[in-house]
Amino acid sequence: MRIISGTYKGRRLTAPKNLPVRPTTDFAKEALFNILRVRYYFDEITVLDLFAGTGNISFEFASRGVQNITAVDRHMGCVQYINKVSEEFEFPIITIKSDVRKYLEKASGKYDVIFADPPYDFTTEVLNDLIEVIMANSLLNSDGLLIIEHAKQNDLSSLPHFVEARKYGSSVFSFFN
Repeated sequence: MRIISGTYKGRRLTAPKNLPVRPTTDFAKEALFNILRVRYYFDEITVLDLFAGTGNISFEFASRGVQNITAVDRHMGCVQYINKVSEEFEFPIITIKSDVRKYLEKASGKYDVIFADPPYDFTTEVLNDLIEVIMANSLLNSDGLLIIEHAKQNDLSSLPHFVEARKYGSSVFSFFN
């Protein structure tokens, strides 16, 4: 994986092989950030990265100047790797080792961007539950976006708060607000 743009543009990162992850491809990540850069000034937003895995998305936000990033993952190896890279690059990423659903039930912050990259085998019902918890707890700022990366087999367009979906290879980003 590599950082696409910002302070650490082009920097390659190699996560340990034993992590249970499927990082967002560089192609899909670049497309996503092209969408976000016309909507936000990165140095002015807050980001919540759910199912953070290798920290790929958090690192991209940090490289582009986001100063308030929270990354949540339940796997200790993922959290340790994110912490290691964050320390090395002095990225402002706060990591939380937690089950995402449990974290969301207790979370009280407000975010401009919430990015969720759950396992691709999550059903539409489970993804809907995540959306409902985020919206019920008012975790998005009024002009914020929830972005869920999922397999193209899941169609989330009928779910409440859906705005649009963008497909990149076998991945889809569904946007909610």
